[in-house]
Amino acid sequence: MRTYTSNSPQAAGRIVAIALLADGHLNSSELAAVHRARIAERLGLAPGEFSTILRDLCEDLLTNANMDWSDACKLDSDVMQQVLLELEDPSLRAEVLSLCLVAVHADRHLSDSEAHLLAVLSRSWQANPWQRLLAS
Repeated sequence: MRTYTSNSPQAAGRIVAIALLADGHLNSSELAAVHRARIAERLGLAPGEFSTILRDLCEDLLTNANMDWSDACKLDSDVMQQVLLELEDPSLRAEVLSLCLVAVHADRHLSDSEAHLLAVLSRSWQANPWQRLLAS
């Protein structure tokens, strides 16, 4: 798994990309939702850069999963913790969590793996994603 500079737009974007792939497939409604939510602007990404981050993530996942996509989308806990540690800024974490919620709810179905990812984010970052969801 490639690494990004701590608190960089790319590190933040990768976590949103992980949320998009958490259920094992990329739904066009999910991708459209994060673009409508102005992901590039909110994270400080250049136009089109999120697509590159998503593609790079898919390449990294496939490289480590022997081309088995169903297993590729399941990051082991050590890799996930390393990815999450790349974001230390509380406001950036809150922005990423908000975008992850947009991503996982865009298809109007919350899979077990998406719920698990939200739980990992909230536990790691000591946030409560359900509170945001209930407030909207």
